[in-house]
Amino acid sequence: MDPHLLTTFVTVARHGSFSAAADELGYTQSAISQQIAALESDLGLPLLRRRPVEPTPAGERLLEHAGPLLLRLRAARADVLRTGAQPAHALTLSATPLALTAGLARRLAAARAARPRLEVTIRTCDRDQVARAVAAGESQLGLADGIAAPSDPLRLPEVGPLTRIGVAEEELVVALPADHPLAGRAGLRLADLIDARWLQTPLCPLERLRALLGEGFRAALDYRGDDVHTVLNLVAAGHGLTLLPASAAGRSGQETSSGHETKSGGWCGVPLVAPRLVHRVELLHPALPPGPAADVAAELAARPATGQDQPR
Repeated sequence: MDPHLLTTFVTVARHGSFSAAADELGYTQSAISQQIAALESDLGLPLLRRRPVEPTPAGERLLEHAGPLLLRLRAARADVLRTGAQPAHALTLSATPLALTAGLARRLAAARAARPRLEVTIRTCDRDQVARAVAAGESQLGLADGIAAPSDPLRLPEVGPLTRIGVAEEELVVALPADHPLAGRAGLRLADLIDARWLQTPLCPLERLRALLGEGFRAALDYRGDDVHTVLNLVAAGHGLTLLPASAAGRSGQETSSGHETKSGGWCGVPLVAPRLVHRVELLHPALPPGPAADVAAELAARPATGQDQPR
């Protein structure tokens, strides 16, 4: 299949419109129609219904393959071009909202201090987008985070050959209102909270918790942003519970004398003691030629001097 025709098909299906696809791709509507007809002729099957514009069953199946195929083509192109690339003084780092921990931020600062001319751009996006951006060459480095068992790799989309290095792990806390009956506990078990009201957020997807412990974890509110302060304000107001890395919850709180709770403005963070889960951060990068990107990757992957952010 011609990748250009496949791109056109995906764009038309995404917009549900030939004219909108033409505007995005810079073709005439007639040219878009011809390209779709050529792809349908190649496969011998109709791929799109015209009124309304929507995929046929064959088109739906092709869409399942199209995204990974086009991504692998972009990744292959980026990988080939990197072999002849000269070291640049600009670096783009894609990161999930909670991936750049305090320890990793310090390592990045050390890398920049050693390379004063290096210009760094940090893009925030979700975990799948981080992997795709690195694979496609849109970012030289990526930092992705998530909930995992200690030392277990994160679940990332298949985007081609990438180096993945665990660069940080820390404990998780259950964030709940300060007046919650469980707020005074030294630790909490996730199994005891299956029937609680939870926040559905990109920072703590409830489907991950269900995958670990089965049904339950009912979403009381769906928050689609990634601001930790907003999440903690929602927790404090009683909209639901969530899991956060201890350092993220601690940004707005103060440690009590017991060291088990973090309280501030109506919310409380209690350590999760079972099952044994951690907040894990992984560094993603392709094969890198010698240069600033490879140097920064090595700095981010270096073992910290203390136990903080230590992968286990």
